[in-house]
Amino acid sequence: MVQSDAPDVDTYLAGIEDEARREAVTRLVELCRAELTGFDEVMAYGMPGYVRPGGGQEIALANQKQYVSFYLMRDDVREAFEERLAGQNMGKGCLRFGSAAKVDYGLVGDLLRAVAKEPGPVC
Repeated sequence: MVQSDAPDVDTYLAGIEDEARREAVTRLVELCRAELTGFDEVMAYGMPGYVRPGGGQEIALANQKQYVSFYLMRDDVREAFEERLAGQNMGKGCLRFGSAAKVDYGLVGDLLRAVAKEPGPVC
């Protein structure tokens, strides 16, 4: 599933056919919902996203063909976590987990807490 036409996040999750992937992405959504209090949950570009009111989208995630992807759109947070992200499969703003079993929920939770702590520039 590269881009979904699901109208909301729960429908997006229900559409993930692979059970392990569905569980991983569901757990990521649950982390986002718990840590990003006050953020709006949206479907943007065919994937779940999280928008700070009055700001831009700071987080997104997706079940891609090869990866479970976590998009961090805050350069300041990426820079603050540079050491912890060094060993990860990370593009400019996309943290890619090659399988559901490789998702580092501790790292993602820490990234989400850093995003939620204060507003910052969105790339």
